[in-house]
Amino acid sequence: MADPALPNDERETSSTTTLRADDAPATAPIPSASGAKRGFQLNLHDALSPDQTNEDMYDVTDNKFAFSPGQLAKLLNPKSLDAFYALGGLAGLERGLRTDRKAGLSTDETTLEGTVAFEDVAPKGTPKYGSRGDVVPTAKAAEQPALQHPGGQFADRKRIFRDNRLPEKKAKSLLELAWITYNDKVLILLTVAAVVSLALGLYQTLGVEHEPGAAKVEWVEGVAIMVAIFIVVAVGTLNDWQMQRQFNSLNKRAGDRTVKVIRSGKSVEVSVFDIMVGDVMHLFAGDLVPVDGIFINGHGVKCDESSATGESDLLKKVPADEVFAVLDSVAKGGTPPGDIEKLDPFIISGSKVNEGTGTFLVTAVGVNSSYGRIMMSMHTDQEDTPLQKKLNVLADGIAKFGGGSALLLFVILLIKFLAQLPNNHDSPDKKGQDFLRIFITSVTVVVVAVPEGLPLAVTLALAFATTRMMKDNNLVRVLKACETMGNATTVCSDKTGTLTQNKMTVVATTLGKSLSFGGTDPPLEEDPEKAANPVEIDIPNVPVGEFVKGLSNTTKQLLIQSNAVNSTAFEGDVEGEKTFIGSKTEVALLTLCRDHLGAGPVQEERANANVVQVIPFDSAVKYMATVVKLPNGKFRAYAKGASEILLSKCTTVIADPAAEELVTTEITEEDRAVFSQTITSYAGQTLRTIGSSYRDFDVWPPPELAGHDEVTAAVFDKVHSDMTLVAIYGIKDPLRPSVIDAIKDCRRAGVTVRMVTGDNILTGRAIARECGIYKPEEGGIAMEGPVFRRKSEEELKELVPKLQVLARSSPEDKRILVRTLKELGETVAVTGDGTNDAPALKMADIGFAMGIAGTEVAKEAASIILMDDNFASIVKGISWGRAVNDSVKKFLQFQLTVNVTAVALTFISSVASDEEESVLNAVQLLWVNLIMDTFAALALATDPPGPSILDRLPDKKSASLITVRMGKMIIGQAIVQLVITLVLNFAGASLLGWYDLSSEHDATRLKTLIFNTFVWLQIFNEINNRRLDNKLNFLEGITRNYFFIGINLIMIGGQVLIIFVGGEAFRITRLNGVEWALSIGLGAISLPAGAVIRKFPDAWAAALVPHVKLNFWPFNRKSKKKAKKDEADRLEKGVSDEQRKGGAPSDTDSFEAPQPLRTLTSIRGKRASMHIRRGFREYMHDQKVKVKEKGRALGSGSKVNVAEPGVGGKLPETAGV
Repeated sequence: MADPALPNDERETSSTTTLRADDAPATAPIPSASGAKRGFQLNLHDALSPDQTNEDMYDVTDNKFAFSPGQLAKLLNPKSLDAFYALGGLAGLERGLRTDRKAGLSTDETTLEGTVAFEDVAPKGTPKYGSRGDVVPTAKAAEQPALQHPGGQFADRKRIFRDNRLPEKKAKSLLELAWITYNDKVLILLTVAAVVSLALGLYQTLGVEHEPGAAKVEWVEGVAIMVAIFIVVAVGTLNDWQMQRQFNSLNKRAGDRTVKVIRSGKSVEVSVFDIMVGDVMHLFAGDLVPVDGIFINGHGVKCDESSATGESDLLKKVPADEVFAVLDSVAKGGTPPGDIEKLDPFIISGSKVNEGTGTFLVTAVGVNSSYGRIMMSMHTDQEDTPLQKKLNVLADGIAKFGGGSALLLFVILLIKFLAQLPNNHDSPDKKGQDFLRIFITSVTVVVVAVPEGLPLAVTLALAFATTRMMKDNNLVRVLKACETMGNATTVCSDKTGTLTQNKMTVVATTLGKSLSFGGTDPPLEEDPEKAANPVEIDIPNVPVGEFVKGLSNTTKQLLIQSNAVNSTAFEGDVEGEKTFIGSKTEVALLTLCRDHLGAGPVQEERANANVVQVIPFDSAVKYMATVVKLPNGKFRAYAKGASEILLSKCTTVIADPAAEELVTTEITEEDRAVFSQTITSYAGQTLRTIGSSYRDFDVWPPPELAGHDEVTAAVFDKVHSDMTLVAIYGIKDPLRPSVIDAIKDCRRAGVTVRMVTGDNILTGRAIARECGIYKPEEGGIAMEGPVFRRKSEEELKELVPKLQVLARSSPEDKRILVRTLKELGETVAVTGDGTNDAPALKMADIGFAMGIAGTEVAKEAASIILMDDNFASIVKGISWGRAVNDSVKKFLQFQLTVNVTAVALTFISSVASDEEESVLNAVQLLWVNLIMDTFAALALATDPPGPSILDRLPDKKSASLITVRMGKMIIGQAIVQLVITLVLNFAGASLLGWYDLSSEHDATRLKTLIFNTFVWLQIFNEINNRRLDNKLNFLEGITRNYFFIGINLIMIGGQVLIIFVGGEAFRITRLNGVEWALSIGLGAISLPAGAVIRKFPDAWAAALVPHVKLNFWPFNRKSKKKAKKDEADRLEKGVSDEQRKGGAPSDTDSFEAPQPLRTLTSIRGKRASMHIRRGFREYMHDQKVKVKEKGRALGSGSKVNVAEPGVGGKLPETAGV
């Protein structure tokens, strides 16, 4: 083939065939072909050169064959006529692979005797390893053992070329999955907390004296945290293992089938896994080719390679010997034919045989085939999900928050302890115990701050969602897709099979000019010119039953014969059901004949007709024809194809379909306009139009075709005139019943649906309007692929947001669309079924492969597999994705409220206590912070998605995990809970008048009341947290979640049990009825408080946020690198720190340094407010900038007001002299 890197003039002058004969280079000049093919050349010098990626395929020890897998791989990497010629054509492959093109492999073959040399089969002088000459490429040592196979049938063949199995992607063991699950920042933080807690707990239990009868339970908290970690890891591991197993079983079911090969001269069926290199394999229409090979011979074989190569046209296969003869002629100096690039003997794995039958010689199987190489390239490891990344940031923030709080508490308590030492006359051992108690209290703050239930909530939400999504026909392969799907902003969907049923049906027919049925819907899109000058269709339209009754037997037979004979479809069994197999259009027409016209079996109809000539369909002229001999001795040619082309060839039309004798009448100009309008009307209703016509001849072939051995469609065109129009059929692939509602749901959810189809723009646009995708009145655009791909990057970015239909698109167009959408910040979901869709599926944020129609490569590249190929399942996926995100946010809102309240309560009560003890002791905090949180994770993570989940826009990728609404609820509820518990702690005795704090029993009862109230506050707040939005109905859908009801009953039962029998372990006592009522009543305040907080405007809450920015708050912080970049940008713009602080607008406001605390400024005065900055270097830099600004201002003679420099300074005021 011509080297595209050479200029045209250089190609022409270098048209030579390079060969080596007797180790001396010899070149034979080749005359250039005319026209576009003038630069064709056979380049044998580079034909078999190894690539860096497949050198190991060349180095084979003890090779009994003439070729290595690497040399054979060059045939299809890409298709190479050079490599085909260099390997000696079919004859060379036959000898070199030690097989027989007629008899195939011997069933008795095991190990082979002797060897076949490359030089014996290749054209003389061909370099064995291309540009490397005869130097064997060195393989990596690690690759060698993989080629070793045990003995048995085809032992040597398997050893050298392998079998047709792809090595299963090594499934991760349970231990590996457990380790991956455990490597999570939150779990590691929990582990540290557990170890510290357990160590201190064991010391307290074993090394400290206890009061008589006191329970030694200090070690329980550490053990309980470890149990929580174990549960999280176990649930996550089992969930991953289950998904891995489901996908592997799906692949195994899809992969195994039988094929026909010739062995020892007989056709036998073998498993697709047992095909060997050297096998001679049969090709039949409808076959999916499992291996690579070279076409031997056959009849009219055409392959659809669109799923393998992206080539949309059917490719006709040329017998290998014919191709080799042409190449040999070129090698000897002959002129290459103009269509030499159409010589295609290559059978490529992953392609589909659309027409014909034949045989081919297998040259590559398994990992060495082109299909296998694509499959192997799809093996990639899973990344952290977006949610996990955000939670890791949260874990860092919580660690800093907890650590900072604990350190501050330790410092305060230590100062208090040291201040009391002069008056403390206890023994040194007792003082040591007091100091250790201070340390334990501080560590408790860290343990309380860590959200133990958070990883469990995430794991449970994902496990629950993936299991339920499987029931909704979504098999989740990549875990992050489950949550990412919830925030998808656009879906690029295929048309056929996803939006439509992929079952073509005849829904309208116009027979002659006197009868029709169906096709009366108004066009979804009208041509303005034709709408202004409409042609009235006056052909009577009746229901299909009346239509059939209005046909005579002669007309029915004409319709049946024109469809049954003039068709390549046939009857067969599909999944036990009798149906037609073949082109969907032909299947639709045959189904009409069978169901409505009383046609017999199609084979019987064809046998009854005396067929004398078949003219196959040709995409160039868009029709096919069949000639039959009539009983009266004449010949009738039936034509079927594109209706507008057939109409242009017709001069007559059937006059009366009810007449027993076939009568025709002339087509007038008015008639032609009516038929043209009918075709346009059908197309406007998204119908595919097919025309049917016939013409009678006295003899066949007629005189005009004399001298033609083979009558093709191009030859038949000479007599394709004066035809009689039989019918115009309107065929439709109906929309799936659920699609229109599903797309309405997407629009409601803020998800833009785009149709990407290979169909023409008129049909694509009309179907898109029918299902609600295409809205030109809203500025929507429909465009064809060839136009789309020629646009520049800037034009694409301007165009794509408005693009709603992309017709006549190639897989590359789909990839460009996905890339552009991602660059525009969209979260993109894409559907695909072909091997060539893999790049777009891989590039998208969420790739949906079709479970029924999808190839294995598409499934491997996808994140989620649609088991029913239905668009409505994608909407269910969006709902579940949002449910996962919502579940985690609900739990996070609940958990952080508990943690903030518990940390603040522990801190305040410990500092205020004489014994430096918290109002809630360690065991009580264990129940609140661990057991309840774990139960809450179970309850909140299992809320299924409700209908209202699609009533909001998707979150952006950069959106914070904590929203303004969540923040106001966390802070609001924490304030309510702190007020209630602190009032009870410090003023409960005096307000209630029931307790005498000098009595140890009463003091314990008050602490029990506080503990019970605190727990009930959490239970009611959990119910309140079922909603994340500002709507008040927090009970919506609660009856559908039995988990939630059951878990809350367990929590309430557990709390009642603790109060009644907890006794010494929890250091509490039983409460009476009034105290229980007070606890529950105070706890229930969470619900009205939640309603008040929801009614507090979000805008007001957001306005408060900038004034309470804290450095340890992790959600709005920028990385150091980003902060430095922003600082540099700010300095470039000349915006000083004083300007920014003084109120000048700036892009870097979100990184504003915190205002100094008022306490510090009061103690240290104005200097503190001026000099408390992000760091000394930044301060010195700002001072230099300020001095330079003063210098510039003074130099220009301006007056500068520097009365109030620093953080609170005013903007410099300048005035001209």
